[in-house]
Amino acid sequence: MKISFSAYMHTVQPLVNFPGGLINMDQLIIPRHQRRKDKVVVVMGATGTGKSRLSIDLATRFDAEIINSDKMQVYKGLDIVTNKVTDDECRGVPHHLLGIIDPDSDFSARDFVHHASLAADAITHRGRLPIIAGGSNSFVKALVSDDIEFRSKYECCFLWVDVSMSVLHSFVSKRVDQMVRAGLVEEAKEFFEPGGNYTRGIRRAIGVPEMDGFFRCENVVDDVTTRAKFLEEAIDEIKANTRNLACCQFRNILKLEEQLEWRIHRINATEAFLKHMLMRPGMVVGPSMRIVGREDQIDFVSAISGGATWSFGGTTEEKKKN
Repeated sequence: MKISFSAYMHTVQPLVNFPGGLINMDQLIIPRHQRRKDKVVVVMGATGTGKSRLSIDLATRFDAEIINSDKMQVYKGLDIVTNKVTDDECRGVPHHLLGIIDPDSDFSARDFVHHASLAADAITHRGRLPIIAGGSNSFVKALVSDDIEFRSKYECCFLWVDVSMSVLHSFVSKRVDQMVRAGLVEEAKEFFEPGGNYTRGIRRAIGVPEMDGFFRCENVVDDVTTRAKFLEEAIDEIKANTRNLACCQFRNILKLEEQLEWRIHRINATEAFLKHMLMRPGMVVGPSMRIVGREDQIDFVSAISGGATWSFGGTTEEKKKN
């Protein structure tokens, strides 16, 4: 076997003759860690806090495209159950990783990192801003913290849409009722299989396993009252599991902020929820725009040491250090 040692030899950069004298080309090469990184906005928050709506509003103002980071919304189907944004709600903003994966497939954090990285690269090459939005914090962590290549390319601005749990719990319960009226039961029935596997693919989504008992009794119970009771119990279970998910997501964001020392801009949207004005410019969208707009000119992560909490009511804003 013939082995060439040329690959192991140090390559000497040529000297270039400038008016001021000879300069080694090594002096003109900017080290990777000193190069300016592209910017990415990451919209975080528990289920039901309005991440999708906020990301779309930001995208229409900053010439951006959205990368979905919700591990159930990546799958095809169950648009009502997984609460996907509709075409009208997207308002022409391109969305990536939304409803593209086979429902029976497993889509891992590693898969997300691969596809999200490709999407972010394509978006920035078009001169646009990537906005990552979704409630699956394990996906976000795998991409922006664990993936070295992504970290070498991008600087992240983290926006956390936070709502008081008591207020959010009431809201998500009402949202489940709205989803039932919109066709959640009928949609979930399309994915019902006696003895079906609820541990993989889209069937893991809240709203599918909980309906199993009701769908089973439909074929064997004739009494309308009994069937209605089974349905009510299934819906109550969906509400309870959604509330539990919100609590879990809240704790995970706190953990990520503490353990990874992410500097997260925390948007307190509780008052906006209470006033049913979530997307009024003076309450959530406006402050978020100012954060993103300001940090588009400076270093995203180090802009505010230790992060910040923003509270909004009417047109007044108060900022306090954590």
